[in-house]
Amino acid sequence: MYLIKRAIFEQIKDDLNSPENKVIIIYGPRQAGKTTFINQVKEGIKTKTLEFTGDDLQAQKIFSRYELAYLKEIITGYDLLIIDEAQKIENIGQTLKLIIDNFNIKIIVSGSASFDLADKINEPLTGRTRTYWLYPFAYSEIKEFHKTESPETVLENFMRFGMMPKTHQLANESDKINYLYEYINTYLSKDILMFGDVRKPKKVIDLLTLLALQISQEVSIPELAQNLAISQLTVNKYLDILEKMFVIINLRGFSRNLRKEVSKSSKYYFVDVGIRNALIRNFNPLAVREDFGGLFENFFIIEKMKKSHYQNLPANFYFWRTYDQKEIDLIEEREGKLFGYECKWKGKNQKIPNEWLTTYPNSSYELVSKDNYNKFL
Repeated sequence: MYLIKRAIFEQIKDDLNSPENKVIIIYGPRQAGKTTFINQVKEGIKTKTLEFTGDDLQAQKIFSRYELAYLKEIITGYDLLIIDEAQKIENIGQTLKLIIDNFNIKIIVSGSASFDLADKINEPLTGRTRTYWLYPFAYSEIKEFHKTESPETVLENFMRFGMMPKTHQLANESDKINYLYEYINTYLSKDILMFGDVRKPKKVIDLLTLLALQISQEVSIPELAQNLAISQLTVNKYLDILEKMFVIINLRGFSRNLRKEVSKSSKYYFVDVGIRNALIRNFNPLAVREDFGGLFENFFIIEKMKKSHYQNLPANFYFWRTYDQKEIDLIEEREGKLFGYECKWKGKNQKIPNEWLTTYPNSSYELVSKDNYNKFL
């Protein structure tokens, strides 16, 4: 398997070569390639490195002790400290602050539960961190390795099996499918169980399955609660957890306070469409599917978000709809401008909503299809 250079590699390499010591935080879903990426970084800088994982009891013992003399014995002589799954270590924020205040050492920590790690390190390390997100492969990262294949085949494989690095290491379709099922049954279920206030983990998977079946549609919290036989409060709590676990993202309605625009609704998209397909147990070719439109929309929106992050182009993302059903799938608000994208698989006979043009005359509008999506990514 080829080794893919991740989009944030040079940025992190520059941080490690900077004279300023900051804790580099890398967030991302499980199996998105954080460990492989960190190994790439180590190889790229060739420095003496000390590594731990928060899953290890010994690491938990070492870094939960807020003692300078004890830490000195452990890290003296090293130039780089790496701690994977750091959110599993008690007092990790205070310990990292003690290290960075007293030792000339670079630090990388990573985690697959963003809020858990953020809660533990943000306050002690205010102003001393650089945060990055590592998603499953982005189209921009992997497109060169598929240039000998037809564009139609490449896009179909991306939409059926997603962008998790492991699926791109497996040549056989059945192996890809088995891996994605295993991901749900092992990694996803295990992470859900980490949260003490999740009393019914199966309900969380059921919630994800309902979202998968409503891909590209606005979501009704009361309806989800009724279908799952749980409270609306619990549904909202589970949705929040799933966002912070990098499983789904919430796209809200865009409005400049106009009465005719929907602003309080939400759509939920999957960070990886392969996981989505595994939840509904459907890996069929696109030609025999009815959900290819929503699947394409999900794929494009997530890839657009990856591009925004990796190219350091801060943006807000929304969908736009009026009460009389005029809509645009994705609105990107960046640098004071609005960019509209309507996703249509075949890209034919689609008119720009007049309400969009008249309300936001300085905005742009693009029709995105299977034939031109790559020029936006």
